[in-house]
Amino acid sequence: MLSIALAGKPNAGKSTFYTAATMAEVDVANYPFTTIDANRGVSYVRTDCPCLEREERCTADNCEDGKRYVPVELLDVAGLVPGAHEGKGLGNQFLDELTNADVIVNVIDASGGTNEKGEPVDIGEHDPLEDIDFVEEEMDLWLASIVENNWESVERKSRSPDFDIDEALADMLSGFGASPKQIAIVLRDLEYPEDPIQWEDHHREALARDVRQRTKPIVVAANKIDVAPQENVEKLLELDKPVIPTTAEGELALRRAAENGLVDYDPGDESLAIGDGVNDAQREALEGLADTMGEWDGTGVQSALDYAVYDLLDHITAYPVEDASKWSDGSGNVLPDAFLLPDGSTPVDLAYAVHSDIGDGYLHAVNAKSNREVGEEYQLEEGDVIKIVSTN
Repeated sequence: MLSIALAGKPNAGKSTFYTAATMAEVDVANYPFTTIDANRGVSYVRTDCPCLEREERCTADNCEDGKRYVPVELLDVAGLVPGAHEGKGLGNQFLDELTNADVIVNVIDASGGTNEKGEPVDIGEHDPLEDIDFVEEEMDLWLASIVENNWESVERKSRSPDFDIDEALADMLSGFGASPKQIAIVLRDLEYPEDPIQWEDHHREALARDVRQRTKPIVVAANKIDVAPQENVEKLLELDKPVIPTTAEGELALRRAAENGLVDYDPGDESLAIGDGVNDAQREALEGLADTMGEWDGTGVQSALDYAVYDLLDHITAYPVEDASKWSDGSGNVLPDAFLLPDGSTPVDLAYAVHSDIGDGYLHAVNAKSNREVGEEYQLEEGDVIKIVSTN
């Protein structure tokens, strides 16, 4: 399961975002370090289910009339403060949690209602632009310190006649989630001395920054848009970075209202339908939220998760089935499973995602949409329905 981490300074709304996306209860309070141990839960990314191409909708639990929700792990890390890479505010502990994630959502307070330390101030008093690079800068400097502290081991290995710097760095950075392929790509784009003993601080820092960018990409959730000054959000959207306007409180209110039958709403919808059972105060609040959603194409919570997986990580959704004509498993369940795979994955990769035994016994695959056999090198596309034939 892919892992998405929520990061940012205290009071930016991370825990509210987490609750809205997982519907799991966590501590939410207006003081720093409400979250100490990282919260872990299951959330979902949303895509169009292939059942939309059929006359009837599928029977999958995670499909709502063609809106398919695919599970991902969501990690809520405690708020970071300036100097986190030096250990301030338990920063090393919190940064270490981020190494478990595939991608990061940097939740910032777009309203400017919290200062650089995450302390409450008047709305508009703090410039949220200052928080955009905060998380990645702390992560980059933290990883650079790890590289620096472990560089002596690379120097020792370099004395061996069969030394390979790609292997040495991949071994050192494997705990950060860097694969040998990613290390090779980073080194190909870097200028550095052949002898590790001649590397200087700026070489190691450049290595750390490039490794972080490749292994922990970041999307910004510009949170609290329901109270943020318009100019704040517009300035954030003008940046050359992925920024998603977000109201985590609005999403949480909608999720709870939907559970109680007060609104018709699914996560990721750009609008809502208010039911008849609301009182005047509830209707006024929901209508205000509807206006915010109309201005920013929804609450942004689902959009941020979707962007993290489908755009930053460049993944697609594939659906393995046993019956290519009915798109079902052996029990007749239509499109019961969905798997997130990197773009460029093949039917063999899907087979291994289902189970290692299925992959080991792979024979061939059938594209259920075209009812044609596809080769091992066929690159899966978003929404492909695939029958895998295996000896196991």
